[in-house]
Amino acid sequence: MKLAGKTALVTGGTDGIGKALALGLKDKGAHVIVVGRDAGRIAEVSAQGFDAMAADLATPEGVDALARALGGREIDILVNNAGAGANYDVSAPVDLDEVDRCIFLNLNAPIHLATRLLPALRARPEAMIVNVTSGLAIAPRADSPVYCATKAGLRSFTMALRGQLAGSNVRVLEVLPPVVETRMTATNRHRKMPAGECARQIVRAIEADRDEANVGATRLLRWAYSVSPALARRIMLRY
Repeated sequence: MKLAGKTALVTGGTDGIGKALALGLKDKGAHVIVVGRDAGRIAEVSAQGFDAMAADLATPEGVDALARALGGREIDILVNNAGAGANYDVSAPVDLDEVDRCIFLNLNAPIHLATRLLPALRARPEAMIVNVTSGLAIAPRADSPVYCATKAGLRSFTMALRGQLAGSNVRVLEVLPPVVETRMTATNRHRKMPAGECARQIVRAIEADRDEANVGATRLLRWAYSVSPALARRIMLRY
């Protein structure tokens, strides 16, 4: 896909991978609509020349508000990037409201947005849905069960949606990043990929019309899983 002249909607686009990706798409000549919920960061990206929209996609009302704000705008690329974790440790009290917000943001919102924007995407000469999952969609970590479950669910949805849209003008790309240097991973002790490098690989996958992009260390995890799924799961549960 040639990105020059395309319009891309990037959720979670005011920080981390999303912001780096928005910059990468803009550098390729795309018009980028950035979606975020923090007013300060929305103002920052607006000052950088992005078309910015505020929406809390962890709620049904936020998704509805974004869909209304978009109206009948022409969208060529939908990037479902917004995501968050949720603390879940059975040795301590669990905040189920936080869990529900995580599930809605990471899984429900991408499904809702893909469904609502599909008519607009179908109307374009070529279009793409990009769902950002995680290497943890392949094999989960014990300390992030809810986050892993949402990413595994989004991975399954992405694969099935790709099957339904096979042969149409709408391609479906799944991106599986490793641990990336973002605000969300600030306390993660493992080696992290710079957000800019992750975004560069995502842009390259979009341009190449790929179905799946295993970014950085996720390629090694995919190889381990192909050799022995049980071994890959054991490794990641302790990671």
